[in-house]
Amino acid sequence: MVEVVFYKGFLRLDQNNFRKLISGENSGLAAVILRFLLAAVSLFYAIAIGLRDFLYSKGFLRAQRVDAPVISIGNITTGGTGKTPLVIWMCKFLQKNDIQCAILTRGYKTQATSHEPQTMMDEPAILAQSCPQVKVIVNPDRVAGAAEAMNSFGAKVMVMDDGFQHRRLARDLDIITIDATCPFGYGKMLPAGLLREPLSALGRANAVVITRCDQADKAELNQLEEKIKSHRPDMITARSIHKPVCAKSVDGKEISLEELKNKKIFAFCGIGNPEAFLNTIKALGLDLAGAKIYDDHYYYTENDIDYIYKQAWQVKADLVITTQKDLSKLNIRKLNFEIKFAYLAIELKFICGEDKITQLIEDALAGKIQED
Repeated sequence: MVEVVFYKGFLRLDQNNFRKLISGENSGLAAVILRFLLAAVSLFYAIAIGLRDFLYSKGFLRAQRVDAPVISIGNITTGGTGKTPLVIWMCKFLQKNDIQCAILTRGYKTQATSHEPQTMMDEPAILAQSCPQVKVIVNPDRVAGAAEAMNSFGAKVMVMDDGFQHRRLARDLDIITIDATCPFGYGKMLPAGLLREPLSALGRANAVVITRCDQADKAELNQLEEKIKSHRPDMITARSIHKPVCAKSVDGKEISLEELKNKKIFAFCGIGNPEAFLNTIKALGLDLAGAKIYDDHYYYTENDIDYIYKQAWQVKADLVITTQKDLSKLNIRKLNFEIKFAYLAIELKFICGEDKITQLIEDALAGKIQED
């Protein structure tokens, strides 16, 4: 959410309107002035990021290496690129190869230091639920988190969630996700756009996984790969989709995709790319009777839950559906709602390039995993 004081009034932009502003969709004098102000702030942000990267590149700031391989999964834009499904895929790949790993995460809106699932919210909660055999270490200090993972839980490989900009922990492999529906955050740095770093930072990455490729055409994907490789010609790229598997209700019941087609749906979400979620529902051919979009990382109150339920009731929905991330933040298990709440379970599926990614992982770990 962005709040800006303008002249004598107070202008409040939610996430949806903020995107319309920075994309240029909103017009008029006020929008032009706001974009100018955001561009000015963006300049200072870009200078700060540039200085930090310069200090790391010249060795004035040094990354700390730990006694275990580190694989970083991150992005170059803020919000909703699909890195969490890739982290889950990575952990399952390592487990399949009998490699004990741990997830290191900053843990937005979760306790400052934790590895107990019941204290987690947002992405850490999803990671803990999806990878029950993997320890999720929540600590803004990733170096300290890695030490805990090794010393307390015997992890052999660290998977760093949202780690591309966290330069202090050295990594053996850097993979970033880029959303095919909004790849470069309107081409501007925060807050004038969604870029967390300039595109030249792509040169630090070892591989790019393009997500939501089913929501872009082949020509757009080819152009996107060309743009990526203009910053690093030898960049390994792969394409993926977020494949819906089923819906899972709060009482643990699994609802097949075929069953969903017979239900009227009310959807809501508070994620970085809400349109992608709604487009997924539409692509499944579901009867979407209504929807409500909240800001990314939105904290739901009881009033919000009541509002969502009333909206679903008014459109005579059979099911309220959201994302796993959003449902993890709702305390509704004890509420006796006639209309059930559920989340759409998705998994990352590669459509090309998976073999290149797995080979890259194997090469990065070769000879580096310490034996007991």
